[in-house]
Amino acid sequence: MPARRPAAPHFYAGDCARAAERFLRGFSPPTQPERIVAGIVPHAGWDYSGAVAAKVFESIRRQQSPATFVFFGAVHRWTGANAVYARGAWATPLGEVAIDEKLAERILNEPGGLVSENPAAHDGEHAIEVELPFVKHLFPEAKVVPISVCPDEKAVPLGECVAGVLSDWPHPVVVIGSTDLTHYGDIYRFTPAGYGKRAREWMRENDGRILRLAEQMRPGDIVTEALGHQNACGPGAVAATVAAASKLGSRRGLLVSYTTSFDVAPEPEFRMAVGYAGILY
Repeated sequence: MPARRPAAPHFYAGDCARAAERFLRGFSPPTQPERIVAGIVPHAGWDYSGAVAAKVFESIRRQQSPATFVFFGAVHRWTGANAVYARGAWATPLGEVAIDEKLAERILNEPGGLVSENPAAHDGEHAIEVELPFVKHLFPEAKVVPISVCPDEKAVPLGECVAGVLSDWPHPVVVIGSTDLTHYGDIYRFTPAGYGKRAREWMRENDGRILRLAEQMRPGDIVTEALGHQNACGPGAVAATVAAASKLGSRRGLLVSYTTSFDVAPEPEFRMAVGYAGILY
């Protein structure tokens, strides 16, 4: 089958390899955790969130060479079911990234009805796509298993189910969850603290609420928190990732980087921004 074509190539336009190296200039990965099993990355345009995502992938690269990344992606277009893209490859500007079809099949064969094979669920979605040039650049031989995760009660058991598969899988695998944080501003119809300095502080505090849950390994609270406070667009992906990380032995998340689009491209007055975080487990 032909490789999946990019839905949002403008998010990472230009020389992706050179951009990744620019993001990592001067970055020293943390010494902890000793064995990285999972991470959280943002998925906005690279000009805004690329440096945050790059730090997570580089931290993994300095420690190990995963054969596969299982991606839990945000669902921006509601599908009603968690969906695996189980065959073929995804195209990137740096070449195709192959699907780990054997691992995808193993996950699909797990009982419980937590996930199904549905490549169409990934149409038009960018949450996983924008991470793949980092994978191709830093892990040229790695494969992927893309899974879109809905923000509902199945997210945590899905993460635990995938972790159960990985616990006895013969090849090294790292789980990556993809989400942005608070979307603040008129364009998002979300301005609970108005504008200016107070609003900027409010937004950072709102992001902090869900980041604390992710760092403290509280996957069962993440979807409810996000739906109540609008501080993540991929809470299902985050909950599944934290649940998987916990089952794979992680006891706490490490916040590697946090920023907002306003920090990257400030304006005279704070009126809108999106939050971005990178976490390691």
